[in-house]
Formats: sequence, C-alpha cells, structure tokens
Amino acid sequence: MEEKKFKIVQSKKTRYILPNILTIAGVCLGISSIKFSLDLNFKMAVIFITLAAILDALDGRIARLIKGTSEFGKELDSLTDFVSFGIAPAFIIYFWELNKYGKFGWAVTLIYSVCCVLRLARFNLTKYKADETWKQNYFEGVPSPIGALLILSPLVIELTNIDLPLNKTFFVPIFTLLIAILLISKVPTYSFKNIKIKPTLTVFILLGIGISLVTLMFFTFETLIAFSLLYILSIPVACLTYFSNKKSIQNDTSDDDHEDVL
Repeated sequence: MEEKKFKIVQSKKTRYILPNILTIAGVCLGISSIKFSLDLNFKMAVIFITLAAILDALDGRIARLIKGTSEFGKELDSLTDFVSFGIAPAFIIYFWELNKYGKFGWAVTLIYSVCCVLRLARFNLTKYKADETWKQNYFEGVPSPIGALLILSPLVIELTNIDLPLNKTFFVPIFTLLIAILLISKVPTYSFKNIKIKPTLTVFILLGIGISLVTLMFFTFETLIAFSLLYILSIPVACLTYFSNKKSIQNDTSDDDHEDVL
C-alpha cells in the first residue's frame, strides 16, 4: 500500500504562499507600530509603518509576477491594509498629538480610520471595462499606504528636528482630516502599476531605486519627508494626465461613431 505524504498545501498551490506571507508580515508590523506608539517610541512606530508600506507594495507585484494571485490573497491584503494603514497610523498620531484635544482628537482619529475602510471597500469593488484599461495607471483618491505615511508627516518632521513654523495645535488635526478626505475622494493619483519602461532606462531606474533605499536606510525620516512632498506634487500632474487621456479617448470614440454613421 502506497503511503501518502503529508502536505500543508498542494504543490501546485505553493506559489500562493509567498505573497500571503508578506501580507501577514505587514499586518504584524502594523500592529507592532501601535505597541511602540503606546511606549512613546515614535521613531520605531514610523519605521514599522514604513516597512509595512514597502511590503504592501511588494506582495501584490510578486503575486502577479509568479502568478500567485487569489481571491483569498485579495481579501487578506485589504484587511491587512486597514489594520496597518487605517488603524495603526491613526493611533500613532493620536498617542503623539491628538490625545491632547480630548473628544475632538478622538473624533479625528475615527474619521480617518472610517475613511480608510471606505476607500478600501471601494477599491475592492472597482471594475474596469475593456476600453478602460488605461485607468489602471490611476487610483481614485490617495491609496491607504500613502495616506498613512502622509498623516505621519508632521511627526516625521519633528523627528528630523527640522525647524518649521508650524502650529501643531491647528495643523495636525486639519492635515489629518484633509488626507482622510483625499482617501475617499475621486481625485486621480498615479498607481504605477502598468508603467512601461524602455530597456535603455532600466539601468537608471534601478540606480534610482538603489539610491532611494540607501537614503532611506541612513536618512530615514528626511527621505520620508522628501517622498511625501514629491507625492503631493505628483497629484496635480496625475490629474492633468488623467483628464488629458480621458479627453483623447472620448474624442477617438466620437470619431469612430461618426465614421460608422457615414
């Protein structure tokens, strides 16, 4: 009688494990960042959220690369995003500054978390038609990992010892609410999913990624501030390119309709 070998998963399904491991590691980092914020160790809290954001950027791309995408992985990713980027950063900001404002500070914390879960729910239901594949280059609103890093920017500025004339009493809650609104808005932002890179530019792209990682390791908080500023500046550019592409597609469609009539 042939003995059956014990297997945790089928050999054909092993490619689904790696992306999900990265996703679970991300939620562990997010929850750990809350613990660090409770201990008032805000440096480690920000670093753990940053690492969670990096893993979130990698797990989906790795899943598509090794053909390990699944409905389970999609749902797991959304739940992880809510914990790591909807709850954890809001709690970090609350324990750092918003707790000083009493009920108003807690209300701001709740508003951000609610906006994040609404943004994730809308993202899961987003479908594209056959003639709208170009829209995959854009998100509707700011994605939750970026939103998490953005609302932590005032804290990161303080950690860098950059002397800016900011009144935290007014700036922190207003800025947090602004990012919360951007999460659920329909403002187009770059997704960087379907970017086509010319072979001649590959070396320069890799060099840029390498430099970014080096600066992130040695000048972590300064690099996060630079990334946040660059992303904020990219939003109006994304709006211009989105509506330009939309207009050109509409013009091409209307031209085709006229040709059919004639």
